[in-house]
Amino acid sequence: MRTLTKLDPSSGLAHDKKSAANHSHAHESAIKHVTGRADYIDDLPAPANLLHVAVGLSTVAHGHLNRLDLDKVRTAPGVIDVITVNEVPGHTDIGPVYAGDPIFVDAEVSYVGQCLFAVAAESEKAARRAVQLADIDICASMPSFDPLGAVERGDLVRPTHVQERGDWQQALDQAAHVFEGEQFVGGQEHFYLEGQACLVVPSEDDGVIVYTSNQHPSETQKLVAEVLGTSFHAVTVENRRMGGGFGGKETQASPWACIAAIIARRTGRAAKLRLPRREDMHATGKRHPFHNRYRLGVDDQGVLLGGEITVVGDCGHSPDLSDAIVDRAMFHSDNAYSLGSARVTGHRARTHKASNTAFRGFGGPQGMMIIEQAMDDIARHLGEDPLTIRKRNLYRQGRDMTHYGQRVEQLALLSDIVSQLESSSDYWARREAISEFNAQSPIVKKGLALTPVKFGISFTLQHLNQAGALLLVYTDGSVMINHGGTEMGQGLHTKICQVVARELGLEMTEVRISATRTDKVPNTSPTAASSGADLNGQAARDAASKLRERLFDFAADHFDQVNGGLDREAMRLENGYLIAGIGESEQRIAWGELIQAAYMGRVSLSEKGFYATPLIHYDRSIGKGRPFYYFGHGAAVSEVEVDTLSGEYRLSRADILHDVGDSLNPAIDTGQVEGAFIQGMGWLTSEELTWNDTGRLTSDGPSTYKIPAFGDLPPVFNVKLLEGHPNSQASIYRSKAVGEPPFMLGISVWSALRDALSSLTDYRVCPPLNTPATPERMLMAIEAIKKHAPKKEAFSVGETDS
Repeated sequence: MRTLTKLDPSSGLAHDKKSAANHSHAHESAIKHVTGRADYIDDLPAPANLLHVAVGLSTVAHGHLNRLDLDKVRTAPGVIDVITVNEVPGHTDIGPVYAGDPIFVDAEVSYVGQCLFAVAAESEKAARRAVQLADIDICASMPSFDPLGAVERGDLVRPTHVQERGDWQQALDQAAHVFEGEQFVGGQEHFYLEGQACLVVPSEDDGVIVYTSNQHPSETQKLVAEVLGTSFHAVTVENRRMGGGFGGKETQASPWACIAAIIARRTGRAAKLRLPRREDMHATGKRHPFHNRYRLGVDDQGVLLGGEITVVGDCGHSPDLSDAIVDRAMFHSDNAYSLGSARVTGHRARTHKASNTAFRGFGGPQGMMIIEQAMDDIARHLGEDPLTIRKRNLYRQGRDMTHYGQRVEQLALLSDIVSQLESSSDYWARREAISEFNAQSPIVKKGLALTPVKFGISFTLQHLNQAGALLLVYTDGSVMINHGGTEMGQGLHTKICQVVARELGLEMTEVRISATRTDKVPNTSPTAASSGADLNGQAARDAASKLRERLFDFAADHFDQVNGGLDREAMRLENGYLIAGIGESEQRIAWGELIQAAYMGRVSLSEKGFYATPLIHYDRSIGKGRPFYYFGHGAAVSEVEVDTLSGEYRLSRADILHDVGDSLNPAIDTGQVEGAFIQGMGWLTSEELTWNDTGRLTSDGPSTYKIPAFGDLPPVFNVKLLEGHPNSQASIYRSKAVGEPPFMLGISVWSALRDALSSLTDYRVCPPLNTPATPERMLMAIEAIKKHAPKKEAFSVGETDS
């Protein structure tokens, strides 16, 4: 029998915790990313007899399909198959939650870019050339592009929802001041580096294997099976990594997989469909544009007493995920502030555009915008600094209940973050310096703003808050982990490897992650709602801890009794060893030896894990509940410089303090904060979506749609993770989600731009500024101020004294 050796304190074998969770570690694919060795869908080796698929899209926004003559397409060189709705063997509607998304147009055309047919050919060029030969006749009808008009007509993709707490009308009637305002918040293109792409390979028993750039493999499995008219177990969906997703591949990656799967089943050949950037932008939805308005009552100190907020989401032609997205906009219309007695109403307007869909923040950013506008508006009318009004309205003791009935915990955390950042960024000294600068500078005006974030973490659809994992240990001691989450560059796989390494006391090099596959972990939730690490990390931890306990039981029974035997209660796995006992009685066995012995002892070396988020619930019938397990917090200070002659501006400095609890990986989390802030800034400043009068997207490429680039980074960019504040809830190692919350820190840039505009009125009012706040919009706002300065009401929100 193998004997255990005692721990030699001088051996240098103390467990290096920096390789495990709660410490920085390089992204598990970082070297592959920078050297080009990371495989994406278009990099996979082409199977023999691969077919290339192209799609024919509508050029009309609304109408009836009179004729679709594809004879010339079918006889084009290299064409093997052509399919329309008539060739779909199973379901023809692939709406992810509600009906309304036909895989191909049958009769009614609903937007420019809607899929009419698909062509499979021997080469990509042949398929694209063949698509152009289609003879299409669509009888055009009058399209609707106005979401506000749609609401007035009752043309909604889903019913209106209301959340209400207290007597909001009485609060308005009794308020010392009543303010009202409105805003348009523009949408946003996902602009992932890897576009929509999939490869489908036929398998035995009429099945298919789908390789897809996809945030929700299980949903794609379901939809492909339904379209093919087969069982779910006949479809396997695999995803190793995505070149970005941001929500654009949560539901809208599935149609292309369904089309390629039909081709593969019909021809018995592998089929690949990769949308060119322009087609991708025409055919897929964006972040929802919103029209918001508020009417709020405050006391003489600017403290909110109550009122009403209305948000109108432009959903496009179908429901997609709009019900939940507008819900989340409603949930976050308070941001970090107690609204008092309030009613929040959310409308889901139908327009003849591609169905808008998930995007980082999932409606939350659009909802936060209206209350942040209100904070600025109230401050200017009361002659206060906007930060002062924001601090007075933060959730606090006695005002800790949201308008949807969830109590806000960690109340001190919000004010602590704001106070720390207020100090570390020298807010008040810079405010004084900027005011003096603006008084002396006739052309260039500076602006400064500090805005907080309170963002709820969990899927608001309760059943999605679950995850599974599969852990495999091989006889050489190496470990493989598989889970239901997907990697889109955010570092999820790295964090899961760290969790397993920590639980099993191993180095990261001993743990490898495999591609997400529906035949390993079934019925998975999408990687969305910032919950990827929370859910899948807990599932992986569950699997690893159960296997660890099994190994402990085996070791206690199997190994020789040394120095009085092994202390089962004091066993632990550290630095590649099983260690029993403490101090002089410590005994250890190498991990590899332990695994070999367990295998020879016929002990199972695989384990499944599962996790379901506790506590959460929400009753939509009454608009009350606890939809979020916890809140993530943060704050940002942005300083801008505006040229009032051209409207051009630049972000000169940004300071961020963000709450991630006990970070799973500070290096990755810091990168997420930085990237999210810049992406949020782009949404509110440069990323403008434009359509012509016929409903055709005209900002359909990098030449006409501007995402932030390296030159848009502020010269001074200070980012810090809040330390010493672990999550109050039992999340994975007391960490907090980091994917979405920091996106809304970009609101501080927009607020700083409004601050610069306000300086043109001697800070008397805060002019409206719709988004994206492009230089053109800035210039128009500046000209309006100059033209109507004596008439305050021409550019300010309304106020009524009670």
